[in-house]
Amino acid sequence: MEYHKYSLAKKGKSICPKCGKKTFVLYLDNTTGNPLHSTVGKCDRSDNCSYHYSPKQYFTDNHISFDNKKECAPRPVIIAKPKPSFIDEALFKKSLTNYEQNNFAKWLAGIVGDEVAKKAIERYFVGTSKNGTVFWQIDLQGKARAGKIIVYDRDGRRRKDVMPPVQWVHSILKLPDFNLSQCLFGEHLLSDKHKTAVVVESEKSAIIGSIYLPDMIWLACGGSEGLSTEKCAVLKGRNIMLFPDCGVYDKWSLKAKELSKICNVAVSSLIERNATDEEREAGFDLADYLIRCSPPKPEETKLRPAEVLPVKQTISNPVKTPYHTTSIKKDDWSSEISDIEAWLSEATLPATPFKLSVCETINDCQLFLMVHLLTAKTNNGNPTFRPYLDRVINFKNKVSI
Repeated sequence: MEYHKYSLAKKGKSICPKCGKKTFVLYLDNTTGNPLHSTVGKCDRSDNCSYHYSPKQYFTDNHISFDNKKECAPRPVIIAKPKPSFIDEALFKKSLTNYEQNNFAKWLAGIVGDEVAKKAIERYFVGTSKNGTVFWQIDLQGKARAGKIIVYDRDGRRRKDVMPPVQWVHSILKLPDFNLSQCLFGEHLLSDKHKTAVVVESEKSAIIGSIYLPDMIWLACGGSEGLSTEKCAVLKGRNIMLFPDCGVYDKWSLKAKELSKICNVAVSSLIERNATDEEREAGFDLADYLIRCSPPKPEETKLRPAEVLPVKQTISNPVKTPYHTTSIKKDDWSSEISDIEAWLSEATLPATPFKLSVCETINDCQLFLMVHLLTAKTNNGNPTFRPYLDRVINFKNKVSI
């Protein structure tokens, strides 16, 4: 009897990437029961929509070699890995223009303003192609490993009518003998050794995160299946927080156990715990929550009122301070944080904007506390982040009067 690694689900339907109806049947991994990818499946509408993105197409588009048919238990086809290829620097730089034609860049500017958007685009080397937005994967050596092209609508959403959903610069240009070896989007920013790194799924979320919460390095692995130990090898010895999208928290928690061998890792259940049914159907990610709040201004300092995330956050295995020097005195804030959390479990928070100081008004007290405590936990003992905890203590004292 012939065995298939992937097959269409027998029950349950999702939102179709093309027609937007809840008629989409996902391809499942028969060994685990998990979907291969949120775009891999078939729409069963009998009219108008003919969307069908097979596992074979997905593996081909993402340069993954895998045999779907085996007489026995399916196993990956092991292929000797060649040395990575790189995109020519002149070609890479040529794409860093024409942002007036780039829907993603225009949408970002509409959300956070031209100046802030420009800095973020430059920080991540976002490019423009004839077909859409280019997210360049630049490694620690400053070399362009790949250019991932995604087409966006004017509202910042990925186009559902574009097939395949992702294209690659080297494929479009038909570069001969190109060996794709992906790295984390934003890897070039890891030259800063002292910041905690946050890994999200999409490049869009990483860019938005870097704007709203700039005290951390924001990276993207390129999708729920893109979090690999190979890509994360550059994170060795660092403090890492994983921010999975809704539906993959358990999968990323298992992956975190693998990554814990090379780095200090925590997993956020923020979206998994707080997403509404409507948000789940719409495929909300971290960026969707962040942009609900007022964007940062260019003149603002890095330590801004954190009014930007949903209600509750749970972190497993809080990470330690990333500093490796002995010249900086480090304290343990665990007792102070525990006291605040105990107070929060019984406190009644202001339901209206709260004046923390002459210059600061907190619009959402619950979100303010959650993000500040999150930052303090993640960077426990790092004096650079002590102001986050001090602001929470100041808030507690004033509310308790």
